[in-house]
Amino acid sequence: MPELFAYTDGACSGNPGPGGWGALLIAREGDTVVKERPLSGGEAHTTNNRMELLGAINALESLSKPSAITIVTDSAYVKGGITEWIAGWKRRGWKTSTNKPVKNEDLWRRLEAAAARHTVTWEWVKGHAGHPENERADELARQGMAPFKA
Repeated sequence: MPELFAYTDGACSGNPGPGGWGALLIAREGDTVVKERPLSGGEAHTTNNRMELLGAINALESLSKPSAITIVTDSAYVKGGITEWIAGWKRRGWKTSTNKPVKNEDLWRRLEAAAARHTVTWEWVKGHAGHPENERADELARQGMAPFKA
């Protein structure tokens, strides 16, 4: 049974500004890649954090059946939010520890719902550090942004 990975990224030109998200889904058997599927998209006016979230969301939502998957992101915001902070936000009625509304609540809810269908392992990798799949996800995010840049 192949192992499934999704390398996700977001990009924004200006923050806010035109943005894009990318996800590279890879099925591996040992060190051998058996299947790859690139995904990307973007919006005319958004933020980097929203694009980071949409990379992970779209990777999970693209899976046709419940799967075990490792999401690899260079966003400490995405990894920290989904693995550590979300329980407190929900307990406090989607408020931060300083009683402010959680930014991007709509996407956090969507990410949580998408992740609930699967067995997800979350990994963080340093961005722009020569990690080949992360660099490809960044390329996909920039491609997703391209149609919205002036």
